Amino acid sequence: MTAAPEHGPDQQTATRPAQSRRALFAGSVGNFIEWYEFGVYGYFATIIAARFFTPEGGSEIEGLVKTYASFALAFFFRPVGAALFGRLGDRIGRRPVLILAVLLMTGATTLIGVLPTYATVGALAPWLLTLLRVLQGLSAGGEFGGAVSVMTEFAPPGKRGLYGSWQSFTVALGLLGGAGAAALLATLLTTEELGSWGWRLPFLLTLPLGLGALWLRLRLDETPAFREERSAERPPAREVARAIALGAGRIMGWAAAGYTFLVVLPSYLQSSLNATFQQALVATVLANLGFAVTIVPAGWLSDRVGRRPVMLTGALMVTVLALPLLDLLQDTGTSTTVKGVAVFVAGAVVGLMAGPGPAMLSELFPTNVRYTGLGLAYALSNAVFSGCAGLVITETIERTGNADIPGYYAAVTCAVSALALLTPRGDRSRQGS
Repeated sequence: MTAAPEHGPDQQTATRPAQSRRALFAGSVGNFIEWYEFGVYGYFATIIAARFFTPEGGSEIEGLVKTYASFALAFFFRPVGAALFGRLGDRIGRRPVLILAVLLMTGATTLIGVLPTYATVGALAPWLLTLLRVLQGLSAGGEFGGAVSVMTEFAPPGKRGLYGSWQSFTVALGLLGGAGAAALLATLLTTEELGSWGWRLPFLLTLPLGLGALWLRLRLDETPAFREERSAERPPAREVARAIALGAGRIMGWAAAGYTFLVVLPSYLQSSLNATFQQALVATVLANLGFAVTIVPAGWLSDRVGRRPVMLTGALMVTVLALPLLDLLQDTGTSTTVKGVAVFVAGAVVGLMAGPGPAMLSELFPTNVRYTGLGLAYALSNAVFSGCAGLVITETIERTGNADIPGYYAAVTCAVSALALLTPRGDRSRQGS
């Protein structure tokens, strides 16, 4: 499969700066909402488990496992959404499909904030929650491919890595926003108030955020690359499938380590290391700050030295550091400051993979299959290695009693990603792209 040429319609040079900036904001705002919600769901996992998946007298750990199962299910609908929305986006345009994706995500997330709990409607409650998670999964699957296509297709020459990194940066902002909302509520409300109604507020906040995103996307232009290349001959399906598999392999470490350190960490600290809710949130905020700090510089650097060297550095660092960092958290003799530095570093090394990742995926596919191809690569990798992270880690710790499972999970997946990144295919970051 031949990707876009060095200087051609896929990397148009006539894009006005105002168009590029508008595309950057319109593309990234949906990612912020998506990951804000997924972060909130992860941070309130123990409360959601109690309200929706734990009938009176039920096991708390069983309820948490069911909560993460619902979490995983949403991720497994991402590839479906990537295929459906991607096919539309490659045929009718990026703009209308991104508008549909943000409407679906906003509606489903807002409805979670008003759902009746198990105590009110019994066994219907978890089914309703799971249905909304499925809708979120579909919309999230359609979000990434379109957002990254818009950002990179509107990017000025030689700045795809920088522009694409904003997708990952708004992921960090979304997770930080979710953590900040959870921390604020945990500070202002009593434990009873938080468990009774306070947890609903972050989900309801999605409504005004979604309306803002809709306004930005209604003002978005269609990318010149799509207008010029939509009728070009499509590459063979086998070649597209190979590129999807390669892309998914390259980002599996980013997906697994990112969710392990940035989302699953609060529940792990509470259930396995006896941390309080507030302590777990502080640790998560520090990890996400580390993640946010390195993303954009990593994307900028990848425009100069290549995507693969930067991502490979991050993958190898996680492989080597995951278990030692976890040991620091488990050691009761480790000071709070050192533990804070440990979680900050954990997030920072994931950012080295996340910064260049979107542009790397974009460059694997020509314009007329890009929305579908990069969306599926991202969705499949996240479905398996992010969506299942909480479920696999929690269930395995429960069965084995081994508190090192998160470290092994992150290290092994990043090692596999490092091998995939050693293949030279698709790295055109220093070829005018």
